[in-house]
Amino acid sequence: MPLLRVNEVSVDFGGPPILDRISLELRRRERVALVGQNGTGKSTLLKLIAGIIDSDGGELRFRTGVRVSFLGQEVPAELQGTASEVVCAGLGNLQQALTEYHHTLDENPTPEALARASNAIEAAGGWNAAHRVERVLSRLSLDPEADFRSLSGGMQRRVLLARALVEEPDILLLDEPTNHLDLDSIAWLEEFLLATTCTQMFVSHDRTFVNNLATRIIDLDRGQLSSWPGGYADYIRRKAIALEEENQHAAAFDRKLAREERWIRQGIKARRTRNEGRVRALEKLRRQRQQRLERMGSAHFSLAVGNSSGKRVIEARHINFGYGNKLVVKDFSTNILRGDRIGIIGPNGAGKSTLLRLLLGSLEPQSGQLRTGTGLQTAYFDQQRAALDPEKPVWENVADGNDHVEVNGNSRHVLGYLEDFLFAPARARTPVKALSGGEKNRLLLARLFSLPANLLVMDEPTNDLDVESLELLETLLVNYAGTLLLVSHDRSFMDNVVTSILAFEGDAGINEYVGSYQDWLRQRVEPVRVKDKTSTAKASAPKTAPVASYRKKLSYREQRELEALPERIETLETEQETLHTRMADPDFYRQQSDEVSLSRERLKQLEKELATAYGQWEQLEARK
Repeated sequence: MPLLRVNEVSVDFGGPPILDRISLELRRRERVALVGQNGTGKSTLLKLIAGIIDSDGGELRFRTGVRVSFLGQEVPAELQGTASEVVCAGLGNLQQALTEYHHTLDENPTPEALARASNAIEAAGGWNAAHRVERVLSRLSLDPEADFRSLSGGMQRRVLLARALVEEPDILLLDEPTNHLDLDSIAWLEEFLLATTCTQMFVSHDRTFVNNLATRIIDLDRGQLSSWPGGYADYIRRKAIALEEENQHAAAFDRKLAREERWIRQGIKARRTRNEGRVRALEKLRRQRQQRLERMGSAHFSLAVGNSSGKRVIEARHINFGYGNKLVVKDFSTNILRGDRIGIIGPNGAGKSTLLRLLLGSLEPQSGQLRTGTGLQTAYFDQQRAALDPEKPVWENVADGNDHVEVNGNSRHVLGYLEDFLFAPARARTPVKALSGGEKNRLLLARLFSLPANLLVMDEPTNDLDVESLELLETLLVNYAGTLLLVSHDRSFMDNVVTSILAFEGDAGINEYVGSYQDWLRQRVEPVRVKDKTSTAKASAPKTAPVASYRKKLSYREQRELEALPERIETLETEQETLHTRMADPDFYRQQSDEVSLSRERLKQLEKELATAYGQWEQLEARK
C-alpha cells in the first residue's frame, strides 16, 4: 500500500481550480520532483499534503502512522532562539521541556534542578527525542547554541531542515529547498537527501538538482497532474511530444467547430432543412470548447539594446577592499572586454555583491586601480529588488507612471509590454507587495529589459523563475551582444550562459577560469566530483543487497529492459488509477462478489508489479 493516496482532490481559490480532481500516490523511498509553471499550484499541493490548508473536495488517505514534515520557501519571521530551540519546535509538546533542560544545564544547576528538568522530559515523552535532536544537529553540522537570527540564509534553512527531520518523517516535503543556498550548500543538500531513506517530494526550478535527485517527475499543468517515471531529461523529451499531440488534437477540434459554426450560419433554406441532431452536437462542441483550459502562456522576453561600448569595459589592477578588519577582495586583477559573459561564484557572504559594486564604481577600492571603458550603459538586476516600490502597482514600476515604454526605439503601451512577461492587464494593476517571488523577478526583468544597456549586471536573477522562463532568459543572454556580469547559484544556467568564471576561493582571493561552471570544477585546485544520475542511483540503491566492489556494465538485453521500464511503469500506474476510480464509485460494490474480489486481487497484483518494476529500474539505473 502506498504511504499516501490522493483521490479526486480539488482546491479552488475563487477562480479556475488550482487543483482539479487530482489523484496521486506516493510510495516508500521515492524522490518525486513536482514541476510546472509559476502560479500553477505546486506549493498549494505541498501545503495540502502537509495539512496546512484544506481541500474543497476529495480525500487524502495516509497509511496508518505516517508522519509528514514540510520545509517551506520562506524563513518564518517570528522564529527566535538558538538553533537547538528552533529544532526542538518540531517536537511539539517536548519543546518546552527540552528548552528548559538546556537552560538548566547552562546555569550550573544543582542536582535537584537537574533532576526536575530531567523528569519533565521523561514525563513529556522520554529521552529518545532529546537524543534525536542532538543526532540531527550533529548530522547537519549545526552549532546547537548558535543564535538563529544571526545565521546566514543558507544556515537558517539548514536549521529548518533539521526541525523537519527531527520528527523522523516518512514523507518529507521541500518547497524550493535550494533557494538562497550557495553552491557548496546545494551540493551538501543533494548528498544529504540522497542518503535519506524517507520518501521525498520537492518543488525546485534548479534543473541540475532535479536531475540528480528525482526518481519520478510529476507535472502540474492547468490543475491536472501527470506522472512521468524516470529522470528529468526523459520527462522533458516525452512532455514535448505530449504537448505537440495535444496541440494537434486541439487544432483538429477547432477546425471541426469552425466548420459546424459556418454550417449553422447558412441561409434560410439550410436552417429549414438542418438536422436537429447536428444542432445539438454543435451545442455540445461549444460547451467542450468553453471548458477546455488553455495552457498558460509563455513569456516573450526582449532586451533593449544600447549603443556599442568601447572594446575595454572594465580593467582592475591589484584592487583591495574590506569592511573593518575583514578583507573581502584581495589583490584582484582582471580585464573585461566587450562581449564577455562572466559568471561570479562563491559561498554566501564571500563578497560577490561587493565585487559587483566595486566593478561598477559604486564602491571605491581601498587600494589598486580601477578603470572603466567608454560609452557604458549599465542595467543592474538587484537580488534584493530595491528598484521595486511595493506600494505602487506593477505597471507604474515599469513605466514610472507613464502609459508607454520605449523599447529599442519603439513605443509600446505598458500593459501590452507587461503581457510579454505574463502579467495580464488585471495583474499589471496589482500592487507589487501582492506578487509572488517569481512574479517580482519577472517584473524586475521587465523593468530592466526596457532600459537600453550594453553592460548587463545580474545578481541572482534565477530565483523563483519557472523552468520555461529560465530557458527563455538563457537564450536571450546567450544572444546578447553586450557584456554580462552574472552572479548565480544555478549550475545549469551558468553552464549554458557564461564563458568565464570569477571564483571566490578563500582568504578573499578571486581566481579567474576560462569556460563554464563544469569547466571550473575540472580546473580548480581541489576538483570535486561532478554528480550525475549514476551517482544518484547508486546512493538510492537498496542497502539490503550486497554491493560488489565493481559494477558490470549493462548487457544489450538489460539496456533494452531499462529503456522499456518507464513506459511499463506508466502503463501499470494508468491501470491502477483507472481501477481506483472504478472502486471509488458506490455502484461498483453492487456487482457480483466475484467481480469485486477479482478487482481487489488485481489491485494488489498491480502494487506488487509496480514495486518490482521500480526495483528493477533502480538496480539497472545504478549500473548504467
